[in-house]
Order: sequence, then structure tokens, then C-alpha cells
Amino acid sequence: MNILREECTLTRWFAFEPEERQRLHRGVIPTAAEFRLLEILWSLGEGTIEDFLRISEEDYPLNYKTVQTVLRIMENKKFVSHSVRGRAFVYRSRVKRSEVSRSSLRSLLDRYFRGSRSELLVNLLENEHIDDTELQELERLIRSYRKASISKRQNSR
Repeated sequence: MNILREECTLTRWFAFEPEERQRLHRGVIPTAAEFRLLEILWSLGEGTIEDFLRISEEDYPLNYKTVQTVLRIMENKKFVSHSVRGRAFVYRSRVKRSEVSRSSLRSLLDRYFRGSRSELLVNLLENEHIDDTELQELERLIRSYRKASISKRQNSR
């Protein structure tokens, strides 16, 4: 790894909260099954296994024992925590959606695109159909980000 990339990595690393750095350091990102349960928790705020089963009936029903096992694994990974209410375990997410998105995207970039955001973007542009409206929106976002970045640099002088 070259020095410049190491410096950028360290800068991004220290921008995270200590608990988040610890999870990301281990390279732990949720599996598809864990992500599905996290999505349910993010929508509910908190929930019992029965809540997971009730909500999952709308698309693809979950199995009680499977949910129980996956939640236990997620608890070991520090993705969720639980408290006891009566005889039921009530689960809460310990990770934010933005944190999971950020670490998952970082993993994707590092694993498949050698950390290059431009390589990812070129791949999307060449291999995915992106309509004119979406391209215009992407261009607008890039201009807006560039303008904010320049303004931020000028204000920090």
C-alpha cells in the first residue's frame, strides 16, 4: 500500500466513533440475512422475534428458530442488543443504517475496485442502464459536492 493511500485510510479511520472503528476494524459487515433483520429493526425501533415474524409475512416469511439464531449471532457481532420484557427478548439495533452502508460500500470498493471510487463509477456507467434523468441528477450532485468542498476549503483558511 502506498503512503498516500495509508494517510487517506488513517484519516477516514479516525473520523469514525471508537465503537464503530472497532466493528469496522474487524471487517464485520452484515450478511444478507442479518441485513434483512436490521431493516426490520430500523423500521420498528425495537422488536421481539414475534414482531420479526409478523412483519416478514408480507414478503417472505421467516422461521422462528432461524431468526433467533441470526439475532444471537448479530448480538455477538454487536449489531444488536436485547433487553428482557416479561418472557420476551426485545431487540434493538446498535448500528445505524448509514454506518452499515458506509462499511459495506467501503468493503465493496476495497474488494472489487481496489478502493477506487472512479473505477466503480466507470463500471456503473459502462455496465448499467442509467437514464438521462438519473445522469443529470448525478451530475448535479457532483457539481454541488464540488462547490461545497471548495467553499469548505476557502472557509478553513
